[in-house]
Amino acid sequence: MLLDCIIIGGGPAGLNAALVLGRARRKVILFDEGKPRNAVTRESHGFITRDGTAPSEFRRLAHQDIRKYPSVEYRTERITEAARHTGFLEVTTAQGAVYHTKKLILATGLKEVLPDIPGIHDYYGQSLFSCPYCDGWELRDQPLAVISEDVPRLLHLTQILWNWSRDLIICTNGASVLTGEHKEILRRKHIRCHEQRIVSLAGHNGRLSRVLFSGGEEAAVSGGFISPETFQASDLAKSLGCMMNPAGGLRTDEFGRTGIPGIYAAGDTAVIAPSQVIIAAGEGSRAAIGVNTDLAHEEF
Repeated sequence: MLLDCIIIGGGPAGLNAALVLGRARRKVILFDEGKPRNAVTRESHGFITRDGTAPSEFRRLAHQDIRKYPSVEYRTERITEAARHTGFLEVTTAQGAVYHTKKLILATGLKEVLPDIPGIHDYYGQSLFSCPYCDGWELRDQPLAVISEDVPRLLHLTQILWNWSRDLIICTNGASVLTGEHKEILRRKHIRCHEQRIVSLAGHNGRLSRVLFSGGEEAAVSGGFISPETFQASDLAKSLGCMMNPAGGLRTDEFGRTGIPGIYAAGDTAVIAPSQVIIAAGEGSRAAIGVNTDLAHEEF
């Protein structure tokens, strides 16, 4: 059977694409291996009517919505290969099953690598976060650490956080050196700088309370923000010949089309930043509209 569309990735982008295509009466299979990047997140914010919803609850509600549309199937399988053929695309699961489709939406998302700091995984998603727009409100007016080994990212994150808290320390983890000009700007804002390596983080039950530096110095905090490195979570786009944009996402047009006929991208896969649930869901809707529009044109 030749499907109208296969969606790879069951995050907000893939789920919303499935919803839109289901409502368009397209035959779709959504493949999701069940390893979301926001698995450590307890609440998602910034999505009107869903502010504070746990990611697991968001997925439950999304699946409930999609089940109303019988032309959409959901499968918890990992796609390991994808290939183009004349007139159709082919995907293969880890179990060796093969599916053919007219269109393919890549919503495989990103993976992230946290700074190399002992104990950081004990706090990430509970009191250490990456997005001020998602979690800044909950940490407002508290003493916060801003951690990044990349000076431009560090300074950008500090500037964004300034409106949530004026009690900030910035930490380069020994990997970068701030210029005299940078230090003077930060000094005028009463922001303390720590360029030493972070030897450990201390706290209780996921709540960060102290950052300990080489040399014995330490700083008391209530939480903080970091700037993780992000990478494409899947090599499928590369294997299909899709081009990347300067930020590291897949290059797409206004309806999610990549430069490869029949292949679309949505969510964090294409839009590296800002990375929010509401933006990813909107990108999924836009790519689905692109798919349905192109199918309709081809049918005529």
